Amino acid sequence: MTVLLLRLGAPLQSWGTSSRFVRRNTDRTPSRSGIIGLLAAAQGRRRTDELEELLDLRIGVRVEQPGVLERDFQTARTRDGGQSMPLSYRFYLADAVFAVAVEGDRAVLEGLVQAVRRPQFPLFLGRRSCPPAGKLIQGLREGDAAGVLAAEPWMASPRVQRAHHAPTVRLDVVLDCAPDEPGANLVRDDPISFDPRHRRYGWRSVQRYAVDAPNPAHRDATAAHSPSAVDEFDPMAIFEDVP
Repeated sequence: MTVLLLRLGAPLQSWGTSSRFVRRNTDRTPSRSGIIGLLAAAQGRRRTDELEELLDLRIGVRVEQPGVLERDFQTARTRDGGQSMPLSYRFYLADAVFAVAVEGDRAVLEGLVQAVRRPQFPLFLGRRSCPPAGKLIQGLREGDAAGVLAAEPWMASPRVQRAHHAPTVRLDVVLDCAPDEPGANLVRDDPISFDPRHRRYGWRSVQRYAVDAPNPAHRDATAAHSPSAVDEFDPMAIFEDVP
């Protein structure tokens, strides 16, 4: 099996699976429907198109940086200003980062890599106001989603990595699984149709657990204070090679 690894990071993300009316919530992790919707947009599928092989993909999410829950209080009036519209609350995850492992047939994933690199429609993280930031595609990996999420180094921002002084970090994982898997939970975010006239979502089973990932920014305390240690912020280092 092959896995497409994505990094979802942005100033704001919003992954709502239970939003209704004037309250637009966000889940704490990207939803399956949101990830498949992003891939479908990259391929140029319209909301009324069939999702076909995208529904066969197995998806796992690792929380690299949980972010902070933010609330946006919105007001609106009619165009002529004569009538107030209902007040609404919209919730976002600020400064969050997620690693997403998409497991499937290699030929399908290679096509998705090309689509994400040259998307037919704009890509966003849950809502249209939340475009992705940074490098989205991390590459193709051999193996399954669980193994890739267990082996990949921590993908949090460099600032967060440097603030964590241990060589490893414990990260939460949400992974598609069989319904009879021990500890499986049901979540209703499996897209059947994105057609705005009749949106439909099914139930899926997920596992929730934690893994220990290596911290790329970790430096041994002894080496960091040795005379030979290199100061990565040394402003004079640029002059060392000047004749």
